[in-house]
Amino acid sequence: MKSTKKLINEPADAVTEFLEGYVSSMRHVQLLEGSPDINIVVNVAPSDQHKVAIISGGGAGHEPGQAGYVGEGMLSAAVSGQVFASPSAKSVLAAIRAVASPAGCLLVVLNYTGDKLQFGLAAENAKAEGYKVEMVLVGDDCALPGQGIAGRRGIAGTVMVTKIAGAAAAEGLSLQEVAAAAKEAADQCRSVGVATRICTLPGASPSDRLGEDEMEVGLGLHGEPGAATHKMQCANDIAAQCIDTIQWDGAKDMAKGHQVALLVNNLGSTPAMEMYIVARAALKYAQEEHRLTVVRLYVGTFFTSLDMQGASLSILPLDSRRLDWLDAPTQAPCWPKDKCEVVPDKQKLPLPSDPRSQTSQTNQRRPEKLTAQGALLEKALLAAVNALLEHAQELDEWDQRVGDGDCGTTLAQGAKAIKADCGTKYPLNHAASTMAAVADSVGHSMGGSSGALYQIFFLALAAELKGDQTVEAWGSGAAAGLAAIQQYGGAKLGDRTMLDALSPAVSLFQQKLSDGSVASALSLAASAASKGAEMTKSMKAGAGRSSYVPEEALRNTADPGASAVSYWLHAVAEAMQ
Repeated sequence: MKSTKKLINEPADAVTEFLEGYVSSMRHVQLLEGSPDINIVVNVAPSDQHKVAIISGGGAGHEPGQAGYVGEGMLSAAVSGQVFASPSAKSVLAAIRAVASPAGCLLVVLNYTGDKLQFGLAAENAKAEGYKVEMVLVGDDCALPGQGIAGRRGIAGTVMVTKIAGAAAAEGLSLQEVAAAAKEAADQCRSVGVATRICTLPGASPSDRLGEDEMEVGLGLHGEPGAATHKMQCANDIAAQCIDTIQWDGAKDMAKGHQVALLVNNLGSTPAMEMYIVARAALKYAQEEHRLTVVRLYVGTFFTSLDMQGASLSILPLDSRRLDWLDAPTQAPCWPKDKCEVVPDKQKLPLPSDPRSQTSQTNQRRPEKLTAQGALLEKALLAAVNALLEHAQELDEWDQRVGDGDCGTTLAQGAKAIKADCGTKYPLNHAASTMAAVADSVGHSMGGSSGALYQIFFLALAAELKGDQTVEAWGSGAAAGLAAIQQYGGAKLGDRTMLDALSPAVSLFQQKLSDGSVASALSLAASAASKGAEMTKSMKAGAGRSSYVPEEALRNTADPGASAVSYWLHAVAEAMQ
């Protein structure tokens, strides 16, 4: 079955329509006439006739390459073929005619047979017409052993080579000098790619070459099989394997202490979070294991393979001139505007001082001996957190159906913090200070709405208990906590949230405390919480993440937050018996 999950119209029109959309959003570029046979993006700013023009290109599908690098200081024009297909020599020649200056024109070409032939043919035709043309091939992929007749493939390292060529041309260097600078950079740049999912061409079926637990090292930008297929590894190991391969291959240019630029490239659909995890690992490994001095770290989507999931790492040795060229300004929208400078020994900034910290640290320590009330409070706290830890996986599973899937995990993080702090920090003989300490534990361990709501609850409870640790104060404190949650969270009874369990439980607890039995009041409150949680199965969500979920998806699944309240309340009630 053909894949239709692409935001396109007709596959045959994808390249032309992409380029038309792209130039519509960029003031400084325009298409030459002739599409769909000719797809050329040019810089519309008047060219300096004393400076060398830079042209690059190849098959489409590697966006933002190469159209995204058209602009002063990088490319004068980018020539695109169809997806993964070389542009015709006719197209390349049209680009040369459009932007070449009397100073000459440099073609920066990825080393693929089709591109090399078509750009080479265009160069010869242009020379016959009197143009000064040079061509530099980029073959930075060092994952495959041996070069053979075809030579190494060009991948993401070509972006840095293009930047150097564009900056050298902007300085007014001659064609021979610009070509020499680009060629030297191309010869010294090394790259390795790793994919966890193969790309899918517009209108084609997804590839099943890689299993769910597999990754491929050294595959080509068009999805060609790589050097090896391995079981999936963690980011640290992937980065280490890539850096080792690059350093081993380019050892003569990358001695210890040598300054380098490291480019971490998104191959298409890798989340930004994963990209920066890989970048962190690669930077750390290059610095600590190979003693390379990484002075520039570029992380982003530079040269892709459609929707391929994975990343490539490229390392380019630097001298002062090459570094200046990388840092030189450019109008090209897809080259980083920041220099991406790596600051040596960068330290985290200290947290702002908390004026309450000295006082809280004095109060927050476990007493050497617990009173009867203190021992009971510890027993209740431990029962509650153990219940949350026991049901964490179940709560996550329910939350995957109705929310973002982390309710149990988030509550478990808070539970673990409370359990750890209970043994060392909580002044258990003083209920108000203990509840404030519980709020601190929740605050530093739980994120999201749940963390904030529980912290608000415990702070309000602590405020009510100050100077009054009677049974009635616990009831009014719980009511104050409930009111604070409603005030800041915005939810109300019936909105399918934790309030649907907590509200009836607090109400009944406060009411039954007048009978004098805390254990009985807690037991009835827990039963009320269970009923409230069960009722959420048929409720329409009015607040929280579930409010974005279709009503039919919520049906017959209790709200995880409400269920969690029921679980810890039952545990506390049993502990108090």
